[in-house]
Amino acid sequence: MTRSQHPKKEIEEAIRHAETQGWRAEQGGSHAWGRIYCPYNSNACRCGEFCITSIWSTPKNAMNHSRAIRRVVDNCAFQAKQDAGASKTLSQSP
Repeated sequence: MTRSQHPKKEIEEAIRHAETQGWRAEQGGSHAWGRIYCPYNSNACRCGEFCITSIWSTPKNAMNHSRAIRRVVDNCAFQAKQDAGASKTLSQSP
C-alpha cells in the first residue's frame, strides 16, 4: 500500500529523502500527518530518542520543518557508522 503525498512539497521532498535512506513513513496519528521510523531503531543510536520523528500536517514554516526532518535522518548515529564502514571498505579495495 502506498502512502499519499504530503500537501507541502518541501516536506514531501524531505520524506522521500528519508525513504531513500531506509526510513519508513507512516501516515496517521493524532495531531500529526504521520511519522518516520529509523530502520535501525538501536538503543546505541542516541538512546532511540530520534528513531521516531513526527511529521506535522500544517507546520508554521514548511521549509524549517523539512530541514528538521532531513537533519534527523542525516544525523542518525547508526547510519553514520554504517557509512563510515562502507567508505573504509571501499578505500581498502585495490
